[in-house]
Amino acid sequence: MRKVLVTGAAGFIGYHLSKTLLSKGVEVTGLDNLNSYYDVQLKKDRLEDLKESDGFSFYQADLCDYETLCKIFREHSFSHVCNLAAQAGVRYSIENPFAYQKSNLEGFLNILEACRQNEVENLSYASSSSVYGKNKTYPFSESQNVDNPISLYAATKKANELMAHTYSHLYGLKATGLRFFTVYGPYGRPDMALFIFTKAILEGKPIQVFNHGKMQRDFTYVDDIVCGVIGALEHSYPYEVFNLGNNRMVELKYFIEVIEKELGIEAKRQMMPIQPGDVPKTCANIDYAKEKIGYEPTTTIEQGIANFIQWYREYYKV
Repeated sequence: MRKVLVTGAAGFIGYHLSKTLLSKGVEVTGLDNLNSYYDVQLKKDRLEDLKESDGFSFYQADLCDYETLCKIFREHSFSHVCNLAAQAGVRYSIENPFAYQKSNLEGFLNILEACRQNEVENLSYASSSSVYGKNKTYPFSESQNVDNPISLYAATKKANELMAHTYSHLYGLKATGLRFFTVYGPYGRPDMALFIFTKAILEGKPIQVFNHGKMQRDFTYVDDIVCGVIGALEHSYPYEVFNLGNNRMVELKYFIEVIEKELGIEAKRQMMPIQPGDVPKTCANIDYAKEKIGYEPTTTIEQGIANFIQWYREYYKV
């Protein structure tokens, strides 16, 4: 890789990916619109850390601004692109559907066009485990049918995979979709369970435990995800989709217990029904990603939560 564009560079995964690429001597251009879906200061602090590295440049721009996007592509001649910019969140897609239409559909089409016109060698992009919908065969495999999403967010991610397939077929654009499974770790998103639970427990507030605690998730540590993303960028395939998960289901009850143990505080639980658009279980079959891009997650849930809580205490001075 000579020069990589990372969209969503001020986001959680985008920040960690950019930092790792920079540590390997890869030149990185970051792009982010710094929207207010969650705390903008957290995004700015991630960027400030990245700007301390040589080889990093940044544009505050929106994927839907096609003219600006094309200008950036022309100026930099990217060899690789990793598109992580998107409107995130399953639940928020029920409240604000048009944000997903703009960013996840129009914005992604702009990325595909810019890559096609500028002869990018390889595009990797964020998909999501949510595309599996109510599939009940575990672990989820890339060969399963994913035509039944149960949230608009999931539908846009499935659409991204179809759009990328079309561009691969028509124009020979090499594109790899990455189905992320519940990513967590330092500098994580404030709308994710680990962040919400840690903050509430430290403040002595009750935590909302959905589906009465009968949830299981394939929690995947961000460093493992980054290794998978880099593997996808380095291995050039005409068109592929890979699961990037941990291949282990963790019960929500145990997840909370690990947080409590690490904090030394018992949580106050408020039991809630399952939310619209949510699924009770996720688990990734990662055999295909192991075979094709050398993906091999190594971080245990206990170590990952400990790393996050250490970061949280230092960042927020708790």
